[in-house]
Amino acid sequence: MKRKLMICAMALCICAGLTGNTGEVSVWASEGSSSDAVRIGALKGPTAMGMAQLLDEDGYDFTIAASPDEIVPMVVQDKLDIAAVPANLAATLYQKTDKDVSVLAVNTLGVLYLVENGDSVKSVEDLKGKTIYASGKGATPEYALNSVLKANGIDPEKDVTVEFKSEHAEVVSALVQDQTAVGLLPQPFVTTALMKNDKLKVALDLNKLWEDSMDDGSKLVTGVVIANNEFVQDHADKVNDFMDAYKESVDFVNSDTEAAAQIIGDHDIIAKEVAQKAIPDCSIVFIEGDKMKTMLSGYLATLDDQNPEIIGGQLPDDAFYYKR
Repeated sequence: MKRKLMICAMALCICAGLTGNTGEVSVWASEGSSSDAVRIGALKGPTAMGMAQLLDEDGYDFTIAASPDEIVPMVVQDKLDIAAVPANLAATLYQKTDKDVSVLAVNTLGVLYLVENGDSVKSVEDLKGKTIYASGKGATPEYALNSVLKANGIDPEKDVTVEFKSEHAEVVSALVQDQTAVGLLPQPFVTTALMKNDKLKVALDLNKLWEDSMDDGSKLVTGVVIANNEFVQDHADKVNDFMDAYKESVDFVNSDTEAAAQIIGDHDIIAKEVAQKAIPDCSIVFIEGDKMKTMLSGYLATLDDQNPEIIGGQLPDDAFYYKR
């Protein structure tokens, strides 16, 4: 127990910078759920949105949290069988739990966008001399931004001024005060901000910029779904059934956004109106096997080059990547 608590504390420290949001944890079981139901954790936002079709299905108990530091203790203490978490946090958990988890699939690609007032930013080069407001210092947003800037010949320390805020809402407020600045925001918060401020517009898609800048086949991976290795070994059939059902759910969410948004709103993941507008830009996917390994390993390698601690100190080995 002492070891578990120490691991939990370390993981909490590492994931603390991922989000400034805190809130109540929503827990529910489907009507036909039983004691042997698969226990699943996810975060409010795209990682949970892709599971919409599963939320009321028999055989699953869901925990939907507002931030990673509410999910981490449950993973470490074996209170969840499967969890959707940020990609770098999955790598960290792998190292800090003595390799007790594996990645089943990538479930969310890049959701980061640069927004501005006006129409002055049309390319990365236009960011030179700009102030960029962002949240997520010491976490994925900072390193993704730095990687894209450097790949395009822009020095993050000399050519731009990056000011970090504790919450996404503070970024939007800063843009109101500084009309010439640029903000780095994730979906679905981008959609929320645009709905509230008609002067804001999306200037650049950081996810596309990442793909254009990298030559290793990697993509900007926001989220993955992981599983407890003991659960995988003891219940391979349940894992496979879940993966099949999850893939179907992702297809449903992307093809029938109105119905999916209704479910997402009903479960208080995000508001229905925001969900319906945001889903097309949330990069909700289900990618497994070799393709998952290629894009995720390349992404983690890029983070490792900048700061190994954000992925747990070192790159995970091949056992990290589950393949059925």
